[in-house]
Amino acid sequence: MGTRPTRHSRGLLAGFLVALVASAGCFVGGVSDPQGQEPGGAASAGPPDPSATRADGTTSVEEFTQDVAGAQAVAERYWTAQFRTSGERFQPIRRITAYQREGQVSCGGQPLPRNNAVYCSQGDFIAYDVNWSVAAFRQIGDAFVFYLLGHEYAHGVQVRLGIRYDFTIQQELQADCMAGAYLGDSVRAKALTLAEGDLEEFREGLAAVGDDPDQPWFAEGSHGTAEQRTDSFFRGYEQSLKACGLS
Repeated sequence: MGTRPTRHSRGLLAGFLVALVASAGCFVGGVSDPQGQEPGGAASAGPPDPSATRADGTTSVEEFTQDVAGAQAVAERYWTAQFRTSGERFQPIRRITAYQREGQVSCGGQPLPRNNAVYCSQGDFIAYDVNWSVAAFRQIGDAFVFYLLGHEYAHGVQVRLGIRYDFTIQQELQADCMAGAYLGDSVRAKALTLAEGDLEEFREGLAAVGDDPDQPWFAEGSHGTAEQRTDSFFRGYEQSLKACGLS
C-alpha cells in the first residue's frame, strides 16, 4: 500500500509486525505513562534481515524517505479533515525524527533504544530507528511505513483528545482501530492505493502480532491478543472512526 501501486512478498509483513510490536514502546512519557514511569512492552527485537528485499525491488533510502514523508502528509491531511468536521482545529505532531543509535534521542529523560519506534507526548514527536526501519522497508515495502505512522500518529491524536485509559491494552487496541480507519478512509478517498493482496497481507500480519497467549490481557505493556488486534484494526478499516470508541 502506498501513494503508488506496490507488491509485497507474502509472509514477510507478518514477520516484521511481530518484531514491531515486540520492540515498539508506542508511548514514551505519553498517556499510558502519565507519571513518567518506564514504558511497558516486551524486550526489544532484533533488526530485520536487510538481505531479504521486497518483490518490487524498491530498496533505496531515498524511496524510504519519500514514503515516510508521504505517510506523514496523508496522516496530517486525514486528521486535519476529521478535526475540522468536528469544528476543531488539528495541530499536527511537531516532528517525525530518525535516529541511528541508542540514546541519540530521548523522551522525558528516557533514552530511546535501538530497533524501536515510539510516540513521545512530552515532546510531541514520533521517533524511529532509521537503520531498523530501512531494513524492514527493504524486506516488506511501504505498507509497514503507513501502518507504523498510522499507529503512532493515532497515539498523538489520543493525546490531543485527552483520552486516558487505565490499561495499555485499551490504548493500543484503540490505536490499532484508528490506524485501520486512517488507512481504510484514505484508500476510499483515493489518497492511498491498495494493491491486490494487501488486505490479505495485513490480515496475515495482524494475526501474528498478538501478545503471547500466556500474557494477561491487562498486564502493563499488553497490546492485545491476535484476535483482538485483528478485530480492532479491521473494524476501523471497514467502519471508520465510529468503530473506535472516540465519541
